[in-house]
Amino acid sequence: MRVLVSGLWICAVTIASCYAAVTFGGGFFTKSTEPYLEGLQYQKLAPINIPMVAEGKVQGYVIAVLVFTADAKLMHTLPVAPNAFVVDEAFRQIYGDTTIDFRKLARYDINARLAQIRAKVNERLGSDVVKDVLVDELNFVAKREVRS
Repeated sequence: MRVLVSGLWICAVTIASCYAAVTFGGGFFTKSTEPYLEGLQYQKLAPINIPMVAEGKVQGYVIAVLVFTADAKLMHTLPVAPNAFVVDEAFRQIYGDTTIDFRKLARYDINARLAQIRAKVNERLGSDVVKDVLVDELNFVAKREVRS
């Protein structure tokens, strides 16, 4: 009899403690109502192969891997991801630049070029989505070094 009463007492205490925890511990288990702060989203792009043409011939290829940071909140509202716009604008900027000559190496203002890519992409998207464009890798491969 003593074992049966002890078992019922343990069950009653367990049920009462569970009830009290759910009833009075409501603030302990609820989600916080703090707004989620979305910051910048980091996007690494696939390598871009850009042919460098001089004197009517392909002299080699610039291989660029770019990274951009964008406002995460705005990226989720856009109907099209800005990745394609960044790749397209980088290709246009590098391919169309007549000052780049890999046969006569000289310093190149990469910061101005990246800022111009960012500005053009934001202009095409119609809002300030892309915050920064970064270079992950930038290489030049001469045509004679390319394997077919």
